[in-house]
Amino acid sequence: MNSQEYIEVSVRIDPFTEENAEILMAELEDMPFESFSTEEPYLKCYIPKDEYSPQMLKLTLNGLEENIFKVTEFFAKLIPATNWNALWESNFSPIIVDGKCTVKASFHKGLKRTRFNITINPQMAFGTGHHQTTYMMCRALLQNEASVKGSVVMDMGCGTAILAILAAKMGAAHVYGIDIDAVAAVSAFDNARLNRVSRHVETYCGDASLLQMGKYDILLANINRNILLQDIPTYSRSLRKDGLLFVSGFYTEDLPMIRGVAEANGLEFTGSDSMDSWCCAGFKKILRNMI
Repeated sequence: MNSQEYIEVSVRIDPFTEENAEILMAELEDMPFESFSTEEPYLKCYIPKDEYSPQMLKLTLNGLEENIFKVTEFFAKLIPATNWNALWESNFSPIIVDGKCTVKASFHKGLKRTRFNITINPQMAFGTGHHQTTYMMCRALLQNEASVKGSVVMDMGCGTAILAILAAKMGAAHVYGIDIDAVAAVSAFDNARLNRVSRHVETYCGDASLLQMGKYDILLANINRNILLQDIPTYSRSLRKDGLLFVSGFYTEDLPMIRGVAEANGLEFTGSDSMDSWCCAGFKKILRNMI
C-alpha cells in the first residue's frame, strides 16, 4: 500500500468546524479516499493517484447542500510514496487513559505498560482521529468495568476497533463492530487479531440498520452529532432494558440536543465528560418498548 503515489486534495470549508469536516468526509466516502486529516480551514483528503477523478470530486462538491456549510475551493497535489508513512505516523499519537489503558501503534516504542494495552495499525484509512473523544469513550468503559464483564457490546462506527478491543480485554462476552467504511471493517478485525481478542470480536461493513441483528448490553458510538441524532432511536431499540449507551464525537454545546433525542427514546441520562470542548455522554435504557 505504501508503494503507491497519492493525491492530497485540500478542500476549504466555510465555516470550518471538526463536525463539518466529519460531514464532508461522509459525503466523499464513495470516491474512494483512504485517509483524511484536518488543517483549518481545510479538510485534507488522500487517494491513490490512479483512482483520483477531479471531475467526480467537483460533481460531488457541487451537489452538497449549502445550508450547513460551503465548500469555497479545492486543490490537489501529488504526495510521493516515500512520504506517506511519515505523514500518517505523525498524525497518530499514543493515548494513555487514566493510567489504566494504553492505545498505541506498532511503531510506538518504550511506553510503560498499563493494565490494558492495545496495539493498532491505523493504516491508510485512519490518519486522523479525535483523541479527546477516543480518550473519553475509553474512560467511560473503564469506569463501568462491572457492566462490561460478561456483556454483549456493540462498537458502532468502530474505525480501528480501539473501543471494541478494550471491551474484549475487559471481559465482554462478545463484541461487535460496525463501520460504513469497508477498509475500516477489515482493519478493525485485523487489529482485533493483532491484540489476540478476535475470538470475541466480529466486524461488519454497514450502517445502523445492521443493529437489528441482535440486542446489546452496551452500545458505543463515537461518530458525529448529526449521525447520532439520526441513529439514537435505532440505538435505543437495539439495547436491552437497563443497557448502557455511550456517545461522543460532538461538542459540549450540543449535549442538550443529544440528551433531548435520547430521553425521547427511552434513555435516561447518566452523566457526561468533556475535554477541550468535546463531549461524551452516557445513557441507560429504561423503557422496554418505545412509543
